[in-house]
Amino acid sequence: MDHVIATSMVAQQEMAQRLGMNASDLTCFGFILEAGENLLTAGDLATRAHVTTGAVTGIVNRLERAGYVTRQPDPSDRRRVRIAAVQASVDRVTALYGPYYARLTEQFNDYSPAEIAVLNDWFTRTGKLMSNYLEEVRGT
Repeated sequence: MDHVIATSMVAQQEMAQRLGMNASDLTCFGFILEAGENLLTAGDLATRAHVTTGAVTGIVNRLERAGYVTRQPDPSDRRRVRIAAVQASVDRVTALYGPYYARLTEQFNDYSPAEIAVLNDWFTRTGKLMSNYLEEVRGT
């Protein structure tokens, strides 16, 4: 597992470099993509990325300058903005990650539905465990 995590971190840095950004910006862009139609505010993004609002402002500024995101007024509160991914940037990221996800899909095809259910359970529970442990570490 440590090898997978380390390799993932190296891959994240490599992918970010290929997209002309740093790993933190790519991580935040991933959170923006994950939110989908439920556009995040800068505060939402800061919370998810565990960075200050000042730091997230810099991240959003860089992503906006690079053409990855736009700021859109919040329809319910004009003082607040929401962050939306630019479709061309989504296409660019999808083109880079697409072959990797296709290979993962092929690999998952080797497993039975019951095995997929176990894998899904493990990833879901481990993600929650990791998040909870991170919160504990940050609290100390």
